[in-house]
Amino acid sequence: MRYLAPSRDALARSVFDQMPLRAWLAYGDWLQGENWPSVEALNERLPAAAGIRFVAQTRELLADGLHYEQRIAEAGLVATRECNWHDLFNALVWLRYPELKRALNARQCAEIGRMGPKIRSRAQYALTHFDEAGVLVELCDPALLALWDAHDWHGLFWRQRQAWMDGRIRVELFGHALLEHALTEGKLLVGKAVVFLGGQESTDLAAALADAIDAGSALRDPLELRPLPLSGIPGWHAQGDGEAFHLDNPSYQPLRIGRCYPSPLSC
Repeated sequence: MRYLAPSRDALARSVFDQMPLRAWLAYGDWLQGENWPSVEALNERLPAAAGIRFVAQTRELLADGLHYEQRIAEAGLVATRECNWHDLFNALVWLRYPELKRALNARQCAEIGRMGPKIRSRAQYALTHFDEAGVLVELCDPALLALWDAHDWHGLFWRQRQAWMDGRIRVELFGHALLEHALTEGKLLVGKAVVFLGGQESTDLAAALADAIDAGSALRDPLELRPLPLSGIPGWHAQGDGEAFHLDNPSYQPLRIGRCYPSPLSC
């Protein structure tokens, strides 16, 4: 069933006090204000080197016959529906992670050139899944990966919950559809994660993934992506402080027989 975001008037403002939306309150005036930001307002916050601009998605714009991704690559135009949560969050991700968004777009266009506009490759599915629901994760403790790979969610989120608070696991949410879904209070979100094995110092994960995409070493297949139930992260769900939540969480799915995950990327 297609997700329907709450209207701006009906939105529970408490969702902005909870992760992941709390991490995006640099744009709180646009998210929490009574009025929608205009396309012009979005463009005013773009850095000069962004290489794109937002334009209202109209029939006239779509009449150019270009694929959405090709329009970005060839004309620098990001078609944006006005008064629309999904496209607003997409714009915010462009503002925060322009280098990674450009890398995704360039690879999408390369695949369109190879496959044509009507057939999607496995790489395109991977790129789209990450664009919509992607999460960047840095692991500084390789032992935690075994719990994740086995879908031992109780172990990963409860027995090792301290790891999420002391920096041994670091998470950045990228997917704009995930941000939109977070507007529904208490929704059990599941991200599609790209994992990096890091050291003691934090890495610019978005830049590292952009480099890997450009090099053709990441997001070549959707099976590269690990599911990550975000409600399990300490502080991300109202009921997550109790062990019972981690014993009976519908978003904690068992590992499918034969499912294997690739090694993490190196920072």
